[in-house]
Amino acid sequence: MGVYQIRNLANEKVFVGSSLNLPGIFNRSKLELEAGSHQNKALQVEWTQFGSEGFAFEILDELEAREAPGFDYREDLVFLEDLWLEKLQPYGERGYNKKKKSIEEKLRQIAANRASE
Repeated sequence: MGVYQIRNLANEKVFVGSSLNLPGIFNRSKLELEAGSHQNKALQVEWTQFGSEGFAFEILDELEAREAPGFDYREDLVFLEDLWLEKLQPYGERGYNKKKKSIEEKLRQIAANRASE
């Protein structure tokens, strides 16, 4: 489990994600991209353009399993992914990720939703 990137070798744009199962997410992503059904449309367009040989699947960071059975690693993975997003800034011309909303933006959205009820 950990944080990974799918890197376009032609233009160095990256998609950053995290998963509890890195081999599984690599396999799933490749299958979706080959089938033309990946949810990230910008990545899908460039995969179709450059082909599978134009991309590298790379592990950026891994989490070691703890001895405590049943430990939920999702919160740790989200935090680790956020650190890599902050470091790499894979948005716009640099990557395929969409920028996450800040806490303030989320709170404003919640307040706006409550006001409209």
